[in-house]
Amino acid sequence: MKEEKKKTNQPRWADLNLSNEKLVKMYRDMLMIRRFEERAAQEYGKGKIGGFCHLYIGQEATGVGAIAPLREDDYIYTAYRDHGQAIARGMDINGCMAELFGKVTGVSKGIGGSMHFYDLSKGFMGGWGIVGGHPPLAAGSAFATKYQGKDSVTICFMGEASTNQGVFHETLNMAELWKLPVIFICENNGYGMGTAISRAMAGEHLFEKASGYEMARGAVNGMDVIEMYREMSIAIKRAREKSLPTFLEARTYRFRGHSMSDPGQYRTKEEIDEYKKRDPIETFGRELVAEGVLKESDLESMDEQIKADVQKAVEFADASPQPPLEMLHENIYG
Repeated sequence: MKEEKKKTNQPRWADLNLSNEKLVKMYRDMLMIRRFEERAAQEYGKGKIGGFCHLYIGQEATGVGAIAPLREDDYIYTAYRDHGQAIARGMDINGCMAELFGKVTGVSKGIGGSMHFYDLSKGFMGGWGIVGGHPPLAAGSAFATKYQGKDSVTICFMGEASTNQGVFHETLNMAELWKLPVIFICENNGYGMGTAISRAMAGEHLFEKASGYEMARGAVNGMDVIEMYREMSIAIKRAREKSLPTFLEARTYRFRGHSMSDPGQYRTKEEIDEYKKRDPIETFGRELVAEGVLKESDLESMDEQIKADVQKAVEFADASPQPPLEMLHENIYG
């Protein structure tokens, strides 16, 4: 008679040694990103925010799950859709909102705007506006920490369109050749601006682009914060202990347009609604309640507090001064 396996009834994160406090923080970070971005959209509509503005709504699990396992001395590079990662890293939401408003109290003193959040104290090395332009910077950061004998790790978020750029392949080649402690995270949300990737890219599995460099690689459900955390923990361990790079394709989805100026007419309502059934915040919240980590009332009170915090951030940004004219002459190199 075959011996039946004992049911453990443990939550699926039991092997990750995640405390309840850490789990709650991950949920709170995702919810904070969502509420911050929703309010940013409102303020953009009022004319308080100008220029480009790319929202992270729908992709919260990718950023939070990737950043949560990092140490304080690790580094983060990302592209222009950078609000979510900045908040996940713990950057001040008052300064983040003020940056969107173009105020001097912003995280980049109001001269960077939506695409260029930056905070050296958090190891957040900026959002970068050129598609595929920042992976070499992340590789350089990883080279620097390795050269200095540190075991810090650098992670680099990028959109799927970056993988079509020649500099992307040059960087992966160099990272593997020099054994750099860097993790490349391709946030594949299915669309390059308004073009489905099936119309623009050959090959279904983007992570296999790293196979030509014999780099550790794989795909992960970017709509699931626990799975993102699990795969990132493995990649971070590889980078920290063996000084080896990894390429991860995080399959995710944005619920809004490419930017605030994108009406999103290239997608059907049915497609968006289908993905919203997998909303990373709602599904994780239900799971935490089912496992007894939080109560429904906790979710509600947390949401109310976050909305109040975001409201204060808007008031702070609105009341902050514009950058002075003298700043026009600062950081200018001939």
